[in-house]
Amino acid sequence: MDAIGFTIVIPFKNEAEHLALLLSSLKQLEYPRHLWEVLLVNDNSTDTSEKIVLDFMTEHSTYNIHLLNSIRHTNSPKKDAIGLAITQAHHDWIVTTDGDCIIPSKWLEVLAMFITKYQPKMVVMPVAYSVNNTFLEKFQLLDFLSLMGSTIGGFGIGKPFMCNGANLAYAKEVFNEVEGYKGNTHISSGDDIFLMEKIQEKYPDGVRYLKSVKSIVATVPQPTLKKLLHQRKRWGAKASAYRNPITKLVAVIVLLMNMALPIYTGLVFLEQMSVKWLLLGFAVKMNLDFFMIYTTAGFFNQQQMLRSYYLAVFIYPFFITYTAFSSFFGTYTWKGNTFKK
Repeated sequence: MDAIGFTIVIPFKNEAEHLALLLSSLKQLEYPRHLWEVLLVNDNSTDTSEKIVLDFMTEHSTYNIHLLNSIRHTNSPKKDAIGLAITQAHHDWIVTTDGDCIIPSKWLEVLAMFITKYQPKMVVMPVAYSVNNTFLEKFQLLDFLSLMGSTIGGFGIGKPFMCNGANLAYAKEVFNEVEGYKGNTHISSGDDIFLMEKIQEKYPDGVRYLKSVKSIVATVPQPTLKKLLHQRKRWGAKASAYRNPITKLVAVIVLLMNMALPIYTGLVFLEQMSVKWLLLGFAVKMNLDFFMIYTTAGFFNQQQMLRSYYLAVFIYPFFITYTAFSSFFGTYTWKGNTFKK
């Protein structure tokens, strides 16, 4: 079988703070250099991101790295950027990540072995937050662990319903076969899940999960509460457009479970419910969530962060309820762009 070639697609906007680490990690990739290329797509950055990339390209001219300038023509700048890159891709497999990520050295090597063994059409891979010591960052890490746990669990029962574009691979031929992002470019996010749903419809057994610590891509949480809320609004805005009924069902169940606790809290304050039922609700949810997060934290070697869990668990239902409902109304700002639902 011929060696597998990869085109790494990295859309970015105003990532000057993170690009140096990303580019440095790309240098460490342990895969034949003639079998991979990098297409960095600048989505109208206003900081020094472009200069950082150009300087790196000059200093490392032996690497097959190219800079493209995205042209926005839909309501989804990221989909526009990725779509442009794929038209320029020279290899058969597309691998996407983000400008604020760090790539593991065995990334492509392990991925190539997985593709050779299982012959998938799309490969979903793990993403982890790299955090410092603030509670806001730890809160996001715990939230993200629950998302990663749900992703792994979905694949475990043979019903995948989540993925993350920060660590995703798919055959270029299949991307073109399902017509890429056609049909969902009016939604700003969803470059990952909507594409996965399309590929699943065409190839029900074609999407696989690569669970390996050598494949974990590291990224960073949002630095402020305001940016976190806008990020979650952006994620939530795509929920109504999910095509997979399992994805919709899980989203509804998660929302209802989290909504119940703020409602119970209100009823307790209005003296319409005993506080013991509120505490029972928190206890049940706390134990269910902890089991999944604990298992996932073990895989990512982040068990030490569980010490923040017992504070985060009381905040989380209110956080989820607020971001879920606010994502359906009004506008949100992301990477300098303002979007409407």
